[in-house]
Amino acid sequence: MSEITQVPAYPSAQDDPMGTPAADERVLWQGRPDLRVLARTAFHTRAIGIYFAVLAAIALAVGSMDSAALVVGFGAFVLAILYAAAWLTVKNTLYIITDARVMMRIGMAVDKRINVPLKKVTAAHLASRGKGYGDIALELGGERTVLGFLLLWPHARPWQISRPQPMLRAIANVDQVASELANASAQFNAIERGDFTPQASAVSTGNADTTGLAGAAA
Repeated sequence: MSEITQVPAYPSAQDDPMGTPAADERVLWQGRPDLRVLARTAFHTRAIGIYFAVLAAIALAVGSMDSAALVVGFGAFVLAILYAAAWLTVKNTLYIITDARVMMRIGMAVDKRINVPLKKVTAAHLASRGKGYGDIALELGGERTVLGFLLLWPHARPWQISRPQPMLRAIANVDQVASELANASAQFNAIERGDFTPQASAVSTGNADTTGLAGAAA
């Protein structure tokens, strides 16, 4: 993967050192979630669309055209809201991997900066979303964390509420990005790569604490 040295202008870091790579850092990769993949996996648009389609089919089966039309209309409204939320998430998200940290500029309503030093990452968990897209969740060592699940969402691994794991969501070429992350982390400690699904979680390694982990709202 070629090194990327220029950061897109948006979302703006406003010269915030928490959101801008330092002069002595190398930017190894940067990217944003894919809109369609994010909508499907984080906002569950496919599952919700199927749900409303089933309700409409049931209404048609019992001969209630008005009810079917109402369900279809309401379903379209809900899906439009979810897609709008996904679009805002993509527009206001930028992930950056440098040779020292993972930086996340996130926030639909409140602009936030999340910095995860690579030396604090003990495992990277990969979830494939098909066609080269996927999620990478970062497991952090130690007994405590300053990151809250709600602060991170939707950039957090599902169901990891007590020990939130920052997650790069719906990114393209996820295998290459995971390799780039592992190579960058190797200078600090070897991290274990695991796969995760909604049914199973991978095993993590390492004993690092989370001192130095930073999150802020701009």
